[in-house]
Amino acid sequence: MLFDLNGKVALITGSTRGIGKAIAEAMAEAGARVIISSRKADACQKVADELRTRGREAIAVPCNVSVREQVEALADAALAHWGQIGILVCNAAVNPHFGPLEGLTDEAFAKLMTANVLSNLWLCNKLIPGMAERGEGSVILISSIAALRGTPVTGGYALSKAAEAQLARNLAVEWGPRNVRVNAIAPGLIKTDFARALWENPKIRQQRESQTPLRRLGEPADVAGVAVFLASAAARFITGQTLVVDGGVTISS
Repeated sequence: MLFDLNGKVALITGSTRGIGKAIAEAMAEAGARVIISSRKADACQKVADELRTRGREAIAVPCNVSVREQVEALADAALAHWGQIGILVCNAAVNPHFGPLEGLTDEAFAKLMTANVLSNLWLCNKLIPGMAERGEGSVILISSIAALRGTPVTGGYALSKAAEAQLARNLAVEWGPRNVRVNAIAPGLIKTDFARALWENPKIRQQRESQTPLRRLGEPADVAGVAVFLASAAARFITGQTLVVDGGVTISS
């Protein structure tokens, strides 16, 4: 079965809401055992419990991805519980600055790069070697279409997301010979709490919908389906790519 994830264990960061939660739910429905993780323990437990009530296998491991010791503890806890991780989805992200780069402080830039890029490298360096030993694995980094375009207000975030896409390419080259695939997904404007300030603004929403060929904003499930695809055998010859999920807005004039 091309899209079957039975027998796989998936670790998804930032998976208590929005895109991360949708990915965790979709992978669980496809048969994967999942590790739910975000900063708040109660939120993690709630999502894991919801999945278990549906007959899926899930555990909750809270983690602040900006703290290396917590990231390593997350990986260790996941490995201790299920022995191996075959799918890693790095979704957790922050955006502490909204406005021109001129106003981006060193502190905000460091927060962006640590949470959005360095934490992914920590997790990849911790978990990919085990995938390589088994001769298979799939890593998915959640980037953004902000990485593909200039922006007057989210430049710092865009820089971090462009770095994520490059990280996917570099790791794909390094680990491809061991059959570990690394890809990125670049969502457009998705109706999540993270992007609420944008899609709840009537002017911004109307403008974006009118510029999008599919004439709507994205839903978390739109990204989740692509993540399941990239994690599955259906994508076994795809690596180092950034798949854009934006309703066509980046190709529209």
